[in-house]
Amino acid sequence: GRRRQGSVDGKGGGKGEAEAVAQERTRLWEANRNVLGRTSRPSQHRPRSLLALSDDGHMRTGVKLPEPKKAGGGGKGGGKGGAAGGGDKAAKGGAGAGGMPDLPGAVEGEVVTRFPPEPSGYLHIGHAKALFLNNYYARRYKGKLIVRFDDTNPSKEKEEYEESIVSDLAKLGVIPDQITHTSDWFPRIIAYARQMIRDGHAFMDDTEQKVMQAERMDGIDSKRRNESVEDNLQRFEDMLAGKPGADAWCMRAKMGMSNPNKAMRDPVMFRGNATPHAKTGTTYKAYPTYDFACPIVDALEGITHAMRTTEYRDRRPQYYWIQEKLGVRHVEVLEFSRLNFIYTVLSKRKLNWFVEQKLVDGWADPRFPTVQGMLRRGMTTEALFMFLEQQGFSKRVVDMEWDKFWSQQSRIHDQNSRRAVAVAKEGAVPFVLSNGPAHPEGISAPAHPKRPELGTRVILTASRILVEGDDAQGLTEGEEVVVSRWETAIVERLEKDKDGRVTAMFGKMAPGGNYRKSKKLSWLADTADNVAVELNEYDFLVSKRSLEDHEDFKDFITDPSRATTVAIGDPNLRTVQKGEVIQLERRGFFRCDEPYKGPDSPIVLILVPDGKVRSVSTVTSKLAHR
Repeated sequence: GRRRQGSVDGKGGGKGEAEAVAQERTRLWEANRNVLGRTSRPSQHRPRSLLALSDDGHMRTGVKLPEPKKAGGGGKGGGKGGAAGGGDKAAKGGAGAGGMPDLPGAVEGEVVTRFPPEPSGYLHIGHAKALFLNNYYARRYKGKLIVRFDDTNPSKEKEEYEESIVSDLAKLGVIPDQITHTSDWFPRIIAYARQMIRDGHAFMDDTEQKVMQAERMDGIDSKRRNESVEDNLQRFEDMLAGKPGADAWCMRAKMGMSNPNKAMRDPVMFRGNATPHAKTGTTYKAYPTYDFACPIVDALEGITHAMRTTEYRDRRPQYYWIQEKLGVRHVEVLEFSRLNFIYTVLSKRKLNWFVEQKLVDGWADPRFPTVQGMLRRGMTTEALFMFLEQQGFSKRVVDMEWDKFWSQQSRIHDQNSRRAVAVAKEGAVPFVLSNGPAHPEGISAPAHPKRPELGTRVILTASRILVEGDDAQGLTEGEEVVVSRWETAIVERLEKDKDGRVTAMFGKMAPGGNYRKSKKLSWLADTADNVAVELNEYDFLVSKRSLEDHEDFKDFITDPSRATTVAIGDPNLRTVQKGEVIQLERRGFFRCDEPYKGPDSPIVLILVPDGKVRSVSTVTSKLAHR
């Protein structure tokens, strides 16, 4: 059951039946993806995730969702004509699991939430929190999630951004019940704007922008505030038609210039803009602001709970004022804290600067906090949503540390990742074993020490092996060493260069030695079966932990923020697929960015941050561990 979109009061649609949710979701997903030129089914894009949906439309999750309280007692926060109203059906009760409180006035089966990204950039980690909260509550209350593209500013929006957001949702395992656009409602929004003018709640203004800002700051009425309704309507129509000079005009709400809340001081609701719209073309020459469109479309689409970051707190009275003056259905507004991280910029403008300056490889660069960038760096949806649930619905704004975020990723990778070995090509030291096998031989070992179901790997042994350069330095002749995963050996002779660095080793295998006390070597059999490897590690893009408002991020650019190591990998790396995370022994977890295709096309691996104060890697890296 869906609410009729034409119903301003949100009535007319009955409760959806649980058994029909999955089928309806698939239909809507396919229909909306087809509009964007995509035809794939959601199951093809649904990785394991805290928010993955089972066939009955409920979430599959590692965290048990609290059941919503059913009938019994009136809840606050509803309002007229909507499912958020109190009454006997209203859900009530204490906080849910993980700091996720009950929604005020929520009714099981009738909760409708929305995630409204603007198609002017790529989704980042901050958006992921809003997505998680809206999807969490829609599923917890067996309700509905709408993804609505807020396409009200054609000057900034591109179709490629919209397509990337749809793709990111699929990668995160989130399947909305419906995809809509604010532009779907432009005729209704325009009608409501005319109503605002006719009712004396809005006026047209051509005050220059800087003057308007100063007047709003000082509480000074615009010279146009008391123009006649007839003149205002004519100017509004001229603006809509894009008549010469009309783009200098805007529509402002008459909320009151003496209000101590500056967001209520006659804000702009409509602006002229002749830029062609990605969806509607040149049909419109003026567009509503987000502040005007949002409360209207929320009411029209049957949203029961609108969740926004605390930066919109001062605009909540504005949101309610618009709904009250237009007589549309009341929507409950809830605020949560924005997700900020240390050493990280989330501003689209600032991120775009890095792209334009070619300091990164586009919006999917592993150093970027975008969903695409973080997935590429090794983020898992499971750990992401666990982390977000632990943050809960807090309103306290803090700069989060990355350690907890990445340590959760590492725990999941540790459970699922195959093991392999890679040795840095530069400085690798040959170790000739006089009693080693004349021809390469294989030792069978588990691909994962605790997960036999992940299969086995073959460790090749030979009379000549390559030892990690760092491990060879500091060895002495006659020293016993552990050739990891094979046996103990004795170093009989060392060759060194003029600087005293070991360049070659000679010795013999000596089984039965002291595994616990002897130095362990990372190594590979020196055979033609080894693969070329490119290891990439990344640092933060900015070097300052937290930027102050007056500081320019360009003064704190980390250089370098990327380092590459050419390495030699064991033959097991030939089977690693793009997107798979593996553990390179003594180096850490790496995500495969490009699989091995041949000697001239190495496997490209990206180091996944470990979330530790001190690196778990015992092999020297090229960037500082943070």
